[in-house]
Order: sequence, then structure tokens, then C-alpha cells
Amino acid sequence: MSPQRNPTNVGVRNGIWGEDVAAEYLRRAGFQIVDRNSCPVERDRRLEIDLVAWDPKSDAMVFVEVKQHATLTPYGRRLSRIDRGKKANLRRACNAWRRVNRWRGDFRFDVIEIYGTPNGGRPIVDHIEKVNLFADPRRFVKWG
Repeated sequence: MSPQRNPTNVGVRNGIWGEDVAAEYLRRAGFQIVDRNSCPVERDRRLEIDLVAWDPKSDAMVFVEVKQHATLTPYGRRLSRIDRGKKANLRRACNAWRRVNRWRGDFRFDVIEIYGTPNGGRPIVDHIEKVNLFADPRRFVKWG
């Protein structure tokens, strides 16, 4: 097991918990979870998609990046933890997933930010839909 996914690491444990919270949030919102921690390019672990979910309301596949934060502060900006390199890796991972799974339908990219910790009470969930990650600007909102 790589040190990045070692569940004895507190940050990794919190990240896994955040992904569980996000998956449950999506299920309750009517999404169907299709894949978790998908790595469509085996030789490149940077190209990982936290959640892939089907949204029956918009009839689209949704690629979800989950970010877990211990606290919500007035100084933090939405999407601030996703830099240019991470965006490029997410775009490549989503395109690879679509190619491997022969997905030709609609798709979008969402970010879910989870504020809280496993033992810290009820988490705050911030679901940011239609993040501008792909080339067609008509389908996505502007990225921060």
C-alpha cells in the first residue's frame, strides 16, 4: 500500500471519511454512485477520480472531486485547494475514464467540499456543480 492511501495516516483517514460523506450526500440527492477512487490509467496514480456518479435529473455522468477541510474559515476560498496541475490531472482522468468506459453521453465536473472531521459532529457539505474544467464553456460555470 502506498503511503498516500495508508489509512493510519490522519489526513488520509479524514479524506476517506470526507469521500464517504460526499457519497452519502449524493445518494440522498438522488445520484447513483458508479465508481469510487477510479484510476482509469493504471500506471499513473495522479489520475484518480474520487467519485463518478450518475445524475438522473440532468441525465449526465458526474465526475466529483472531494476536498475535506477540518474547519470552515472566512479566509478560505471555494476551490482554492485545486491548482492548475490538479485541474489538468482531473481533466485527463475524466477523459481517460470516458474513453475506457466508452461513455459518449453528457457529463460534467463537480467539486464537493466537506468541512469537519470524523469525530467533530455534523459536517458542512458545499456542492459546487458544473465546474469549468472542460473545453465547452456553455456547459460549465466559471472556475473561481
